[in-house]
Amino acid sequence: MKYVTAGFQMRKMLRVKRVSALFGLLVVIALALVGIQTLTRGTPFRAVRTVGHHEAPPAVSDSQFVRTLELYTGLHVSAGNAVEMLNNGTVYATLWSDLRAARSTITVQMYYSQPGAVADTMASILAERARAGVRVLLVLDSFGSQNLTARWADSLRAAGVEVGLLRQLHWYSLHNASDRSHVRVVVVDGAVGYTGGFGLADYWLGDGRHKDQWRDSNVRFEGPAVMELQAAFGAAWAECVGELLAGKTFFPPAAFTSRPGNVSAGVFFPSPTTGSTPAERFNALSIASARKSLYVTNSYFVPDDDFRRLLLDARRRGVDVRLLTVNRGTDVKTAWWAGRSRYEQLLEGGIRVFEYQPAMMHAKTFIVDGVWGTIGSMNFDNRSLAFNNESNLVFLDSTLGAQMNGIFMDDLSRSTEILLHEFRKRPWTDRLMERGASLLSRLL
Repeated sequence: MKYVTAGFQMRKMLRVKRVSALFGLLVVIALALVGIQTLTRGTPFRAVRTVGHHEAPPAVSDSQFVRTLELYTGLHVSAGNAVEMLNNGTVYATLWSDLRAARSTITVQMYYSQPGAVADTMASILAERARAGVRVLLVLDSFGSQNLTARWADSLRAAGVEVGLLRQLHWYSLHNASDRSHVRVVVVDGAVGYTGGFGLADYWLGDGRHKDQWRDSNVRFEGPAVMELQAAFGAAWAECVGELLAGKTFFPPAAFTSRPGNVSAGVFFPSPTTGSTPAERFNALSIASARKSLYVTNSYFVPDDDFRRLLLDARRRGVDVRLLTVNRGTDVKTAWWAGRSRYEQLLEGGIRVFEYQPAMMHAKTFIVDGVWGTIGSMNFDNRSLAFNNESNLVFLDSTLGAQMNGIFMDDLSRSTEILLHEFRKRPWTDRLMERGASLLSRLL
């Protein structure tokens, strides 16, 4: 009897263990599914519609367009800005000059950095200004700037530069590991701002027309929009240091009223949210409001089903839609393959697609109807639109729009157009790579 009881207890314990193991496995599977869903969200809207019968979304030149965009995204477009395009390596000479002239504050936030001449020059200037009594604040993304050495940062701290590391990875923050700040910010004395696709790496030097000299688009600006870029930096500083910056030194009163130019512009600083994101709403409204032309330049062009539909709808309305992206030499091959998996559908719909040939195309711009445009850090993929903080200068100005159109056409002269009849002849190995990469598109 004793042995029977012992055997029964043993079987009972085994059943409990099996049930516990099964329950644990189900929990793990459930958490994994939640994680996958979190990482692979898609655009939660399918189209841009108007309420009135036979009414079209407002054109970008219509004041209703900017008002609608401001309401949906929090963007604020102000008159009186001066804007200067500084593409490729030309950005650094002007940037170094402005930084050396700083008298009160310098705020810098960089996503991507690596050791080299650019990083060393930045460090030298920031350290010198800090020793001269300028308050210098620097935010580096802990993922994108991880290649910089501790000695590099320590030398800045020793000179009086305040350094913050953004979104360091800990066990308790793993659920937010995919949320990055892809922002580029430089603000000098609260009066001059820079953003774009550049970072602290030497391949941003050069003219963008030779191998290993990246083609990028950046912008320097003065006027009311600078304070919006300063606020974007302040949000990152509060997150990584715990201080919400305020006061006249950080937000100079004169900056709110200065009118150094005649460009209507603002800084778009989208952040991840539940539901549709500000970045998705911004892109959707801009595409739906195009009437004549839509020229998109983007290094990581992987539009989902809904954005492809919006682009194709624009083409059906008679809009001249052209897309310029990277070639096979891109630094992120998966994104290129995934983007190419979309080409055939876009080409069939009459959209023209080009791949830039001389170098890595890293610019993130678009220009609509020659008047509405954006220059900054935001890519046309799920990562930028759903998970990243981004920084873009947006503008409504025909003169700057004409300059942007000219730059776009110049880039096309150095690009290869993807033609439908030729693209359909690509080898099956390419199709296989495209199909595989497309399965990962929501992670890109």
